[in-house]
Amino acid sequence: MESVLKINPGATKWDIRQKVWDYIEDKNLANFPRPVHNRIPNFKGANEACNRLAVLQEFISSQTVKVNPDRPQQQARFVTLEARKTLLVPTPRLRTGLFNKITPPEGANKEQLRICSSSQGVKEFSVPVGLDAKVKVDLVVVGSVAVSEKGLRIGKGEGFADMEYGMMASMGAVDESTVVVTVVHDCQVVDILEDLIESHDLTVDYILTPTRVIKTNCQYPKPQGIIWTKLDTEKLEKIPILKKLRALEEQAGKDVTLGAAPATAQPALQSNQPRRQTSRRPRQNTQRDTEGEFKQDKRGESEQKARQRPARVRKESRGDGRGTREGEISERGKNEGHKKERSLEESRGEVTSQCKLPQSVTTVYLGGIPTGLRVSELKMALREREAVPLRLTWQGAQHRAFLDYSDPQAADKALEALQGLCLNDHNLQAELAKSQRGGRRSGTSNRRPRPLAAPKSKVAPSDMKDDTHEKTEE
Repeated sequence: MESVLKINPGATKWDIRQKVWDYIEDKNLANFPRPVHNRIPNFKGANEACNRLAVLQEFISSQTVKVNPDRPQQQARFVTLEARKTLLVPTPRLRTGLFNKITPPEGANKEQLRICSSSQGVKEFSVPVGLDAKVKVDLVVVGSVAVSEKGLRIGKGEGFADMEYGMMASMGAVDESTVVVTVVHDCQVVDILEDLIESHDLTVDYILTPTRVIKTNCQYPKPQGIIWTKLDTEKLEKIPILKKLRALEEQAGKDVTLGAAPATAQPALQSNQPRRQTSRRPRQNTQRDTEGEFKQDKRGESEQKARQRPARVRKESRGDGRGTREGEISERGKNEGHKKERSLEESRGEVTSQCKLPQSVTTVYLGGIPTGLRVSELKMALREREAVPLRLTWQGAQHRAFLDYSDPQAADKALEALQGLCLNDHNLQAELAKSQRGGRRSGTSNRRPRPLAAPKSKVAPSDMKDDTHEKTEE
């Protein structure tokens, strides 16, 4: 099958990456997170491509499968768990070790397995696997930016998949019988010159796309270990597990001489086309306090710290005695002004984001939110469709959210923009909230709460913050 993208003679790896990233964005082939630049692209149809893993005979006969932690391969992790195989997932960017073994709850159902295959589930339902573990990996699933039908692969340029495979080879977890599979969009299958592939580059045996399965019959050898001359002291400082492996190999009498640190800028900056966005996470501090845009919460630094350590969650009783509510964070040492809502994208709680509301608002119900979707991803989708509300109430555990708009006209415009919204291969349902269909729903003031009696189905005043208002479908 002829490649959709034509690669110019003499193109470098970064030229190919840029061309693939640009094409996926320009043709709107990506799911969130976006833009896909400097990422393993999360493409539309990723679930269909991952589902093809289950028909491979090499997968059926395997016992232990290692799958990369990127979003487009989340369905591959689910397929592995559903088949009751041992799933190993590398720690993101190898910060804390090599990989983790996912351990679902006893008798887990499909929904629980889906949670275990998500990024949050990988954190909550796993045990670390060290370099000295006696593990035999039968099949490896990796992401790619580009790959050829001959099995030549190009990643996002940081070398983590290559290092992971090299470390597994060093510890005896993989050998020549280990099958390597990549999952990509059809447009990512391109012609790659053999001259671009180096000794440390990982090649693949199968390519899974939304439309086909490609057996590469690749003849190029895979890495037999870490090639230390390709690394420098700076890389070792960032990845402690590499330092440990180097010490072990040095004790075994192997040559572990490091290479020199690069003196030039990152290759990505040498591309002829400008990079559209260099950050790896959705923007968080660009919201303005105007109608139709989220309020700037000035929490970029604090959220980054919060991601590095578990948040302390306070569970409080509901006013109606139905249990507890998660999602409100209490941080010691913060003043009351900083006790605003946090973007608890990974939790199952409720998150509310709002500006100062008018006396009345019109609320839109957004249903069908898939498991694992983050509130920041929904916000990005709303910005792209110019449907940003005055306030967003996130109820991810119930697969829904509520969007408050200033008037019925603004809500109607948002409804029109949200028709056909698809996130992570799930179509979302947008309609007026039931409480709006007979008239407008009164808004909630952004001032300090007055001592009003709460309805029976609402949160008791003692449990309610001034900027947190639970919405329920009537």
